[in-house]
Amino acid sequence: METELENENAFIKTFIEQEVSSRRHFLLASAAGLAGVAALGMGFPAMAAGPAQRLPMAWSYRDRSNPYWNEVVSGGEAFVESLGMKKGDLVHLINNGSSEKSLADIKAFLAKTGGKCAIACDPNDAPNARPVVESVAKAGAFVSTIWNKTDDLHPWDFGDNWVSHMTWSDVEPAEKTARILLNAMGGKGAIVGIGGIPANGPAIERRKGLMKALKDFPNVQLLDYQPADWSTQKANEVMQGFLTRFGDKITGVFSANDSMAYGILEALRAEGKKLPVVAYDGNPQAVDLVMKGELLATCFTNPPWAGGISAALAYHAAIGTFKPSKEPKAHREFYGPTILITQKDAQAFKKKYQSGSIPKYDWTDFWGPTTGPIRA
Repeated sequence: METELENENAFIKTFIEQEVSSRRHFLLASAAGLAGVAALGMGFPAMAAGPAQRLPMAWSYRDRSNPYWNEVVSGGEAFVESLGMKKGDLVHLINNGSSEKSLADIKAFLAKTGGKCAIACDPNDAPNARPVVESVAKAGAFVSTIWNKTDDLHPWDFGDNWVSHMTWSDVEPAEKTARILLNAMGGKGAIVGIGGIPANGPAIERRKGLMKALKDFPNVQLLDYQPADWSTQKANEVMQGFLTRFGDKITGVFSANDSMAYGILEALRAEGKKLPVVAYDGNPQAVDLVMKGELLATCFTNPPWAGGISAALAYHAAIGTFKPSKEPKAHREFYGPTILITQKDAQAFKKKYQSGSIPKYDWTDFWGPTTGPIRA
């Protein structure tokens, strides 16, 4: 048991160190004026070998050292390999949480390919979605987005070029995880909450889920709720601050994602405390923590499928397999799948979804696992 705990602590400490190192390298590159050069210098397959199979493809995302994004992009690579290409043919546009870098890298990729490309993208925050899709449409390229966009922005307003947008209905699942937390506390006490990037769609919805659950628990006080930008290191610092301010008043913690939960757990361990914590994303490491009882619950949004199908939608639209503008609106904006994971079902879940390799998906079944159109 002690060895397991030591391994767990080592994993979280290593995770925080990797995040700090990744962020430091990004800042150094930005200071040197090199933030967009990596995208310009990236290689991608040439069109001459057959456009249907050699179309340049890119995934624009936050940071591969984050387990969630690693799973997303692994799904993108699995799709690329299904075409008979190498997974290294997928271009990685890593923005480290910077919307400015996200847009700059996408523009550089569009310029390099002359718009003859397919892109999957998380715009990083909702306001960045508009300039991203406008740039793609102007270049004549094709993009599928996930998670972040403003409510007034829709793929069908951009013809075929903005192929699709997928997000997850996070309010209800977050409410369920919050209720698990509040019930575990016996319906009384005081909690703190740690959220993602404030302008981020999932951050907003997951906080709403918590607040909905709290309405039915009048004897539970929310001491404070602070953003940690999906960062393990920042969540660790925010949690340390909460422990300094509130001390033993805290009897539970709501974390809006798994990566931040790792930082929360490390802060609690440093103070010799063990409190009930819930999270979100269903990362393999988080599922292990649920199995061990270190986390009460997490939610799985099937990131490998999301990463692969987003790339597949953009690619197939680009090569003419289907015409997005001919599809119903439910195929342009839709919700992805969500599975709640608790200790009683964590082992069965892990065997089915996280057995060591990405499950075999039909990358032409574009909308099979989706759960309906996005509701305003």
